[in-house]
Amino acid sequence: MTGRAEVYRLKRVLDESFKRVAKIDNDSELQADFARYLCVLVSGFIEKSVVELILEHTRHRANPSVLRFVEYRTRQFTNVNAQRLEELLGAFDPEWRSDLKKFLVDERKDALDSIVSLRNTISHGQSVGVTFVRVKEYYEHVQSVIDHVASLCAPI
Repeated sequence: MTGRAEVYRLKRVLDESFKRVAKIDNDSELQADFARYLCVLVSGFIEKSVVELILEHTRHRANPSVLRFVEYRTRQFTNVNAQRLEELLGAFDPEWRSDLKKFLVDERKDALDSIVSLRNTISHGQSVGVTFVRVKEYYEHVQSVIDHVASLCAPI
């Protein structure tokens, strides 16, 4: 699968993980442990989704050598916060950067920046005090960001 289909598949898998963790309602410590795990998964979802959407855009508009170049460069695209996302999309189209800058405000920007920050803190073995409810809220905002990126890169 590629492009939007892959993003949809990734979202379905992540949604199922959230449903399983939501069932752990009588053990807040266990749910908090899984919240940290979900932070890592959501961060990966962002990275993979953005790359898939960029590649879909490139597949439809560029020759194979340009596609190979974009595939190579996007393999190194990690730690996706608002600034890095604006920079990547702006490299494809300055109007995308402007559009995204207007869209990434308040909760959406905070969710994107917070997920990557939490993921980095967690992956370096530091303690974070994040709850399942908070991660779920971030995920909901992240989904709207990915939907917006899809509307720019791979409109239906």
